[in-house]
Parts: sequence; C-alpha cells; structure tokens
Amino acid sequence: MIEIVKHSIRFILFLLVQAFVFNQLEIGLGIQLMVYPLFIFLLPIEINIFLLMILAFSLGYGIDIMSNTYGLHASSALLIAYGRPYLFKLFEPRDGYLPGAELSIYTMGYAWFSTVFGIILAVHTLWFFFIEQFKFSEFWFILLKTLLGVPLSLGICILIQLLFLKKPSNR
Repeated sequence: MIEIVKHSIRFILFLLVQAFVFNQLEIGLGIQLMVYPLFIFLLPIEINIFLLMILAFSLGYGIDIMSNTYGLHASSALLIAYGRPYLFKLFEPRDGYLPGAELSIYTMGYAWFSTVFGIILAVHTLWFFFIEQFKFSEFWFILLKTLLGVPLSLGICILIQLLFLKKPSNR
C-alpha cells in the first residue's frame, strides 16, 4: 500500500513539474528538458506491462493536456514504456535484479543508470522531436536538439535522484 501511495505522489509531482516548470523553460535551439521519463524508469521492475503502459500514457497525456502538445508526450511515454522491459532484460546484471528493489542510481550504480536511462531518454527525446517536426528534412536539427537536450535532462534526473530518493540501507 505504501508503494502505491509513493508512486501516486511521484506521478503527480512529475506531471506538475514537467508541465509547469520544465516545459516553460526556454534554453535555446528548441531544446526541451524532459524529466518525466524518470517516473516510468523508477517504477518497479515486476510491474505488469499493461499497467506500465496505462501509467505512461496517463502521465504523457496529462502533460499534453497541460502543455497543449497534442499527444507528443503520450506517444513518447508509450514508446519508452513498451521498450523498457526489453532494455532492462538486455542490461540485466549477471545475478539478476533484486526482487522488489528500485532501479535507481543508488541500487544499480552511476554507470548502469547513466547507460540504461540515457538510452531511454535518448529514444524518448528523439521520438518526441521527430513527431513534433514531422519532417525528415529536419533530421540534423532534430538530432542536434536531441544531442543537446539528453545530457542536460540526464543531469537533472541524476540530481533529482540524489536530492529526493532515499539511499537504501545496507542490511
């Protein structure tokens, strides 16, 4: 029950922070900072794929409604939610994941988190900008926006974890 409350609060916080803070920031070159994929990433590894897709769609759609982006966030969130189990399987540690453990920077380490979440964030951002522009003639501009936005978003997501996630106690 506590896990449901924790993830519900996270859902609301990520929705509001993305829509009202990060979507309002103008960095230049059309770069957008995306932190809400961290919510999808931090959901339990054992979560049912159907529930994962519903949560991802709901989060993305909520941001779309508040940001007037017509499904851009929803489709991007669905894409990474669909690919998340496959990516986690691809980067699974030799001994497997600890049951019930949260896949955060604390439990998996900086290298694993930066690699796996970086891939998720890159796919999400690239898809978002492709759907936003909807022109293959803008490929280099889309790639530039992605290459500039992903490291900034990744850095903010690492900072969010360091500031707000509780470090697990060693037993």
